[in-house]
Amino acid sequence: MTASLTHRAYGTMPDGTPVQEFTLTQPGIEVKLLNYGGILTSIAVPDRDGNMRNVTLGFDTLEDYIAKSPYFGCITGRYANRIANGKFTLDGIEYTLAINNGPNALHGGIVGLDKRVWAAETDEANCAVRLTYLSPDGEEGYPGSVALTVTYTVSPGALRIDYTATTDKRTVINLTNHAYFNLAGNGAGSIENHHIMLNADRYTPIIDGGAIPTGELAPVAGTPFDFRTSKRIGADIRSSHPQMVYGRGYDHNWVLNREDDTSLVLAAQLHDPTSGRVMEVTTTEPGIQLYTGNFLDATRVGSSGGMYRQGDGLCLETQHFPDSPNQPHFPSTVLNPGDEYRSTTVFSFSVDQESA
Repeated sequence: MTASLTHRAYGTMPDGTPVQEFTLTQPGIEVKLLNYGGILTSIAVPDRDGNMRNVTLGFDTLEDYIAKSPYFGCITGRYANRIANGKFTLDGIEYTLAINNGPNALHGGIVGLDKRVWAAETDEANCAVRLTYLSPDGEEGYPGSVALTVTYTVSPGALRIDYTATTDKRTVINLTNHAYFNLAGNGAGSIENHHIMLNADRYTPIIDGGAIPTGELAPVAGTPFDFRTSKRIGADIRSSHPQMVYGRGYDHNWVLNREDDTSLVLAAQLHDPTSGRVMEVTTTEPGIQLYTGNFLDATRVGSSGGMYRQGDGLCLETQHFPDSPNQPHFPSTVLNPGDEYRSTTVFSFSVDQESA
C-alpha cells in the first residue's frame, strides 16, 4: 500500500452545493472523509492477519448523514458536548444558544459545524486535507465571527487531526471529532469485549436527566469508571452505580493525567482481542469523553448493511470538559481576539500478535 490522496463526488446538498469524499492512503491505513461536517466515513486498518476493515460506524449516502446521523464521524462544535440550559455569561452578557438536547445545547446546536459544508484544500505531499469554515457572529447563538481550520493528516498507521480557530469577539470554543469505533469492524456487533485503558485518575460525574457535570472532579478508584488499568468495557457496564444509570452506560468525561497544558499525552488505549487491532489516542486536550453508543436503537441501517444497536460502537471524544462556560473552576474554553485556539488529537493503529 503506497501513499495516495484522491477525491470523488459524494453527493449534493439540498441547496445544490456539491460534497466531496477524500481518500487518504498510507501503509497500514486508509481514511475517507467528507467536506460535509468533516465526517470520517471510513478508517480501514489491518487485523493481526493483515485483513483490512473499516473500524468506524457510518452510512453509505449523504442523504443518510443529513437525515439521521447520531454525529457519526463528524466535527462537533462550536462547542462539543453540552452547555446547561443553552446559556452562558461572558463579560456580563448572557448568551442564549440553540437548544437541541432536552433543555441543553449539544455539539454546537441545531445546525452545528457537523452540518456545514467546509471549503477543502488537499496537500498531497503530506497526505492531508485542510478544511476551513467561517462561522458568522451569532451562529447558533455563539458570539464572534470565528475562522476555523481542521486538518486531517494520514501517516503510516495513524490519523492526526489538528484544529485551529481565531475570533473577532470573545467567545467559547471546544472542538472534537465524534467517530464511533468498533475495532472488530463496522457492523461486527457489540464493543463490550473490547478492552480499554483511560489515563485518568478522575472523572466528572453528571446530574441525572441531562448529562451536565455536577462540577466535582471525582476519583475513579473503587468505581466502574476506573480504567487506569486496561479492563473489558462490558465488565461494569450494567452496574447499578447511579452514574451508570444516569448515563445509560458510559457517557462521561474523564480528567486526563497530564503535567502541562500543551503536550500530546496518551489519553486512551483500545484493544479488540479477537482481531488484534489496537488504537492509541493521544491529545493536547484536558479531557476525553467515553460514550458507549447507549442511544443507538436499531432505527439506523449503516454502511455495514445491518442495523446499529446499543453498544455497537464507542466514541473517544478528546475535549475540554462539558459545560465549562458555566463551571469557572474547569479549564477555560474562552477564546480572545488576537489569540489562536489550537488542539491536536492522534489516533494510532497497530496489532497485537497474540491469538484471542
